[in-house]
Amino acid sequence: MELPSSLVQKVLTEVFGLAAFRPGQLAAVNAVVGGRDAVVLLPTGGGKSLCYQVPALVARRQGKGTTVVVSPLIALMQDQVSALLGLGISAAALNSHQDDDARRAVVSRLLKGELDLLYVSPERAAMEGFRRLLEKVSVGLLAIDEAHCLSQWGHDFRPEYLRLGELRKFLSCPVIALTATATTRVIDEIVDQLVLANPVVVRGSFARPNLQFRVEHVRTDVARIEALIAAVRRHQGKGRVIVYCSTRKKAETVSKALKSAGMRCGYYHAGRTKLARERAQNAFEAGRTRVLVATNAFGMGIDYSDVRLIVHFGAPGSLEAYYQEAGRAGRDGEASVCTMYFGPGDLVTQRRLQEREGGATSGAARLADSLAAVERYAQGQRCRQAMLCEHFTNDPHLDCGICDVCAGDVADVAQAMAAAPPAAHVVLPEPYRATIVEAVAALRRPVGKTNLARALRGSRAKALSRLGLLSLPQHGALKAFEERDIVAAVEGLLQSGALIRKGMKYPTVWLPGRAVRATSTSTERSSISSSRRPRYNDFVRSLENYRRRMARSLKWKPYMVFQQRVIVALDKQRPATRDALAKIPGLGTSKIDRFGNDLLELLRQHASAR
Repeated sequence: MELPSSLVQKVLTEVFGLAAFRPGQLAAVNAVVGGRDAVVLLPTGGGKSLCYQVPALVARRQGKGTTVVVSPLIALMQDQVSALLGLGISAAALNSHQDDDARRAVVSRLLKGELDLLYVSPERAAMEGFRRLLEKVSVGLLAIDEAHCLSQWGHDFRPEYLRLGELRKFLSCPVIALTATATTRVIDEIVDQLVLANPVVVRGSFARPNLQFRVEHVRTDVARIEALIAAVRRHQGKGRVIVYCSTRKKAETVSKALKSAGMRCGYYHAGRTKLARERAQNAFEAGRTRVLVATNAFGMGIDYSDVRLIVHFGAPGSLEAYYQEAGRAGRDGEASVCTMYFGPGDLVTQRRLQEREGGATSGAARLADSLAAVERYAQGQRCRQAMLCEHFTNDPHLDCGICDVCAGDVADVAQAMAAAPPAAHVVLPEPYRATIVEAVAALRRPVGKTNLARALRGSRAKALSRLGLLSLPQHGALKAFEERDIVAAVEGLLQSGALIRKGMKYPTVWLPGRAVRATSTSTERSSISSSRRPRYNDFVRSLENYRRRMARSLKWKPYMVFQQRVIVALDKQRPATRDALAKIPGLGTSKIDRFGNDLLELLRQHASAR
């Protein structure tokens, strides 16, 4: 089993506040830390950024210089830089939205060797002046994000990316290319274009067991709007909804139809003003609207954990684009639905749009291949998820059991998931098995292994709340693994004696040698129930208000201050010192330095309200 070095683990724990890597991340990190080039193919939400951010800090601590990150979107750069600054990492960006003074300040810091990471656009990276600038500094790593953009067979080809291979002529550092959507053909072109030397290729699993993929053959817009309104109503109260449309006009039309049906809805496309787009996104982010209708302009860097339904109002231009957009559903591991409305006219629309865009989709063969793949998917009678996985890996994949082909028109997705046939499970490495034991140690009473697994994956089901599992410090710590893998790991721990079973009729898991408190009487249970702290008590509200204030003050997004799981852990553990704060998962050293005193003051104010 591949293990992180002590320095890699130290950076991961102290800076990022994480105990272990997700699947695929460690192989990528070890490759570039060891001086190898790498191509990383991880699905949307798989944690690609950490694959170069950890090596960047390792390189700095080893005196190897700054990491240069090529990223295609200014907004995405700014979000990344803000998040890194919040962790105490020295990061900056060079982009066209800055004035001359701001750009000169960044260049000055780069020349002085003060930057851990520098983000630039592919256009700037191709400039002769920028290359001369890099010749004056030490570069420890070159990271190419959204690397599929350099392939004419990728779904978002950008000519500027083709010149990035020229950087290898004078940079001797490792290169890591990262993407969430690339076929084997695209990966081969990435390797050739970037002149990568025998790179390590890391492919994560593209299976998303919690997503139900569906295709509905609906020809007219009127019928599609009726179907969409019904689908959104079925998902009311479950989470957010994103509807993707092929054109700006269609996005506005669909948004008006949803509003007329009484739904809180906004729309987002590149034709709106910057202020209008920001307002639409902020309202969606804050929950004032629960449905957002958008074109593909609402794209890279979008990360909401509770998107329960994604609808493509018409077929997209490629399976790569579809998987990337549909993959924004169910980031928290909860059951979610991805529906594509399809009709023969959709392919005509996409062909016209892509031919009009020209440079983004150059090549008749590429366009024909992309649309043919979409049609095969939409018309296919095989498992939808298996077809998507095989499209990216060329490897056969087990049927998911929950898509419309596997399970028919399933109303209860969760029930269909439970009935899905078991697949070969992944064996959890030792650090993750230790997390399971730590979680059991934190329990107040024994629980079933399935409920424990769901809590470790981050589920927020009401049944888990009654069992006290939502307040576990380890809640969501194993969200990268499938439920069946965690259950299998629990079984292994039971067989090894690290855990024991309690009870016969409904067996639960517990620590060996640890006593279980006697069951309370009905009167005692009533008293406990009446005094049990609600999920959102005054302390939790104070923490969330503080997080919002800090986010506004720093111009960050709330999760950049600290994530929801940190709030849950603070409420559960109520640390009283900075050393105790350091034990909260997700609070690294820099965040404790920035927010620690405020958090301890809030804890003191609410010390008597437990």
